Amino acid sequence: MKVYPRQFARLFAILLFVNFSLLSFAQRDVAKGAADRKNLSLRNEVARAVERGVKWLAAEQNATSGLWGAEEYPALTGLAARAIMGDPARKPGDKYASGIKKGVSFILSKVQSDGGIYGKGLASYNTSICLMALMQDKNPKHEPVIRKARNFLVNQQHDFDRRGVNDNVFDGGIGYGSRWAHSDLSNTHLALEALFYAKKTLETKEGEDLDLDWDAAIAFVGKCQNLPKTNKEKWVSAHDDDEGGFVYFPGSSMAGERELAGGKKALRSYGSMSYAGLLSFIYAEMDPKDDRVVTVRKWLSDHYSIKENPGMGQQGLYYYYHTMSKALSLSGVTSIKAKEGSLHDWRLELAQELFNLQQPNGSWINENGRWWERDPVLVSSYALLTLERIYYSL
Repeated sequence: MKVYPRQFARLFAILLFVNFSLLSFAQRDVAKGAADRKNLSLRNEVARAVERGVKWLAAEQNATSGLWGAEEYPALTGLAARAIMGDPARKPGDKYASGIKKGVSFILSKVQSDGGIYGKGLASYNTSICLMALMQDKNPKHEPVIRKARNFLVNQQHDFDRRGVNDNVFDGGIGYGSRWAHSDLSNTHLALEALFYAKKTLETKEGEDLDLDWDAAIAFVGKCQNLPKTNKEKWVSAHDDDEGGFVYFPGSSMAGERELAGGKKALRSYGSMSYAGLLSFIYAEMDPKDDRVVTVRKWLSDHYSIKENPGMGQQGLYYYYHTMSKALSLSGVTSIKAKEGSLHDWRLELAQELFNLQQPNGSWINENGRWWERDPVLVSSYALLTLERIYYSL
């Protein structure tokens, strides 16, 4: 067959394209294989750390009552039980099954006549966490308790003067349900989490279930964000170090104040509440392109850290890790670009940090005792739940 120059050039171009395509596919296969091996290696390391932590945590359970921590705060038992239930190595009927059953029985013993699950106080906080534990247990017999606890949390949503949910800055949110009467972002995000999963778990029964005013809840969450475009409260900061981030509740930040031009006082954003804000948006199934979502993601990227709770140092560090792992894994985020441009594999870096912080006996502890974090049961539960999030996202 005679091949003319123009035909030859065309044939050469086709062959060149095919060769480059095959090379590209081969390179992608190699890269994917390397990533898979890296993920498998990290999963194995995480599994070993979880195994050690679960062994320690299981030994800390009160063998008689089934509780962990203080009796009046069943949330501690809920967190510990969830951490053990989430162990990727667990199998039905294994050596931890009896302890889980006792822990769940203790939680059920704290169910109150109003449907809440609590002891002497902090009703919303304890109910939210215990409700998550009962759903994770996946026992159909828990459904009546889950349904009533869900309705209890819905009833905790504030409408202070009963004239509408937007005329008080705390309307739409949820608080501790005790002497701290007003709403706060921490309790609101925990309640939204429990209600989000309850909605997925329960089949709605006509006339039996209440429903949260999700729009009002997000309106409250927005009142906790340093975003002048959407939040007109006088304390809101447009400072580069704050904009997009979150505070504890409207008018109060655990990270304190900053002085702006003209002597104006504004509230500083900080890490753990910014992840709680992002989680609230996720549970409310907000549009990822919403300005409130976009700006908090930017703030969290700009302030990326696994060494501290940004704005708070070592205070609330393990709570920060827990909210961080939930928000990023639910968002499908695998890498974060920090403000200076560096790219971070947050799962690898956070896992390695927790490996380094794990005690020889398998537990974790925060030497900074703010928010109960000197309690190894609480902190170890947070650490295990964080590692389990990483494991299942790999």
